[in-house]
Amino acid sequence: MGGDNAPGEVVKGAVRAVREHGVRLVLVGRRAEITELLRAEGATDIPVVNADEVLAMHEGALASWRRPRSSVAVACKLIRNGDAAALVSAGTTGGVVATSTVRLRTQPGVLRPALTVALPTRPNPTILLDAGANADAKPEMLVQFAHLGAAYAHTAHGISEPRVGILTIGAEPGKGNRLARRTTEMLAAIAEGPPKLNFRGNIEGHDLLAGHVDVVVTDGFTGNVALKTVEGTVRFVLDEVRGALSSGPMAKAGAFLQRRSLRELGERVDSETYGGAVLLGLNNTVVIAHGSSRAQGVAGACVLAERLVEGRIADQVRRRVTAGGRATGWLHRLSQSEE
Repeated sequence: MGGDNAPGEVVKGAVRAVREHGVRLVLVGRRAEITELLRAEGATDIPVVNADEVLAMHEGALASWRRPRSSVAVACKLIRNGDAAALVSAGTTGGVVATSTVRLRTQPGVLRPALTVALPTRPNPTILLDAGANADAKPEMLVQFAHLGAAYAHTAHGISEPRVGILTIGAEPGKGNRLARRTTEMLAAIAEGPPKLNFRGNIEGHDLLAGHVDVVVTDGFTGNVALKTVEGTVRFVLDEVRGALSSGPMAKAGAFLQRRSLRELGERVDSETYGGAVLLGLNNTVVIAHGSSRAQGVAGACVLAERLVEGRIADQVRRRVTAGGRATGWLHRLSQSEE
């Protein structure tokens, strides 16, 4: 029920995920409304669980308590009861993060869950986290985010030894604020594991789309600003390219000849291509599609969720956190003692 184009586009995306990708899913929301939409799509065999309440797009962290019968809360209950394996929503990020964190719980040893997004680099997407779940973070949290991101890059994109970098204001060692410097020192100290981490040091903002690393770690405030900046820049460039290609007969002819390459470029930088953001560190899989997602984006989010469940992303994270538990605990105590 969440998202700018819900529930119509969400239902269409769900039907596409079932028909084109064989995803098994259940829709949660206002039964009468959803059933009518499914009937129009000729997909009355998709099960629906009723939920009377809906998280509004402006609702944030307190929504978990204000809306106990929201579609997100009911979906989390299905997961906790073993009737589903993952949650997909295009609703308010703050509300989905808060509700799923409260109702699905963080894994033992995980300090905070992190919101993870894929940036359109080649040959593999670059994973950025945290993208907005934790505006304030401590160094030991970012150390865990590095492990969460490595597990995600391996499971979702098949990268055997993901390269990890810290987002800061200079590539040289020692650059950045206290958070970045302490995180860099800690990651360098424990890079040999267990578990082993392919830590490559600092990267700057202009390297986010350069593909120099596979995982970029930062706090949620910085990560969200960086993500929105990248998204805005991509939209601006695409609009300028479209304007230039339609500026005259010769430009239009050139655009026609390059239409396949232009279409591929548009698909690669489209946020819907990657399915959505993943909330890592919970006991179950949570995928948050872009609020403006249409059917293609919703279907992609469902496919991503299924892939992560099949790849046992929660188990991958659990193993990394457990293996690094002693070092993480030491880092946590060290950080507290220095405050």
